Amino acid sequence: METVVSVLKSMLGPNVEVVLHDLTRPESSIVAITNGHVSGRNVGQSILSGPKNDKAFAAAEVELASRGLASHSVIGDYPTFSPTGQPLRSATALFRDSNGEPYAALCFNADMTVVKLAHSWLERMLQTSFTQEQQEAEPADMDALMSEIISDAVNKFGKPPSMMNKEEKIHAVEVMLQRGLFIVKGSVESAARSLGVTRYTIYNYLDECRRKNGSTDTSAKPTSRKKK
Repeated sequence: METVVSVLKSMLGPNVEVVLHDLTRPESSIVAITNGHVSGRNVGQSILSGPKNDKAFAAAEVELASRGLASHSVIGDYPTFSPTGQPLRSATALFRDSNGEPYAALCFNADMTVVKLAHSWLERMLQTSFTQEQQEAEPADMDALMSEIISDAVNKFGKPPSMMNKEEKIHAVEVMLQRGLFIVKGSVESAARSLGVTRYTIYNYLDECRRKNGSTDTSAKPTSRKKK
């Protein structure tokens, strides 16, 4: 079975200790071990030198008594601690002879420190990524910003758009223009709906605002339009 320990060493990472015990000699039970730095043990040490809180052997005895069978036992994935207090995850395979007496144990003890550090790092990275996405998404709520600009411009005269004259509507469009509304796609249609006019009328109002201000900007002009 020592060969099994060597094979497992080639497959498992350096944070997993594999220990083979000869339970017929408990005072020096360790006959093979790989990555002994996890628990600080070497070949020849006693079964009692194992991780703290190791309940595998007691659990195996309870299992045997309850089932009344002389079968091998597997106690998987239970928490233990190294002699220095580092958290480990352990598993044990307990082998019995035909009389049900345990004669060997193959134990796995995984040091979770590196895993937990990696998990913590990944969580921070994911949280940072999520926070950045949120921060980038918040200013992009253009619908709310457009509604605020349009509402502020239309409400300046304290009357509904249906009662506003042409000059008042042109002034409202000028306020929208000054606040940069018309660089946003779909803004002309939104402004037209708010003032109860067509999109072509908004283009005409924009022309008048630009002529009044001496601007030649035509970024919001359509290729063709109709007069109101």
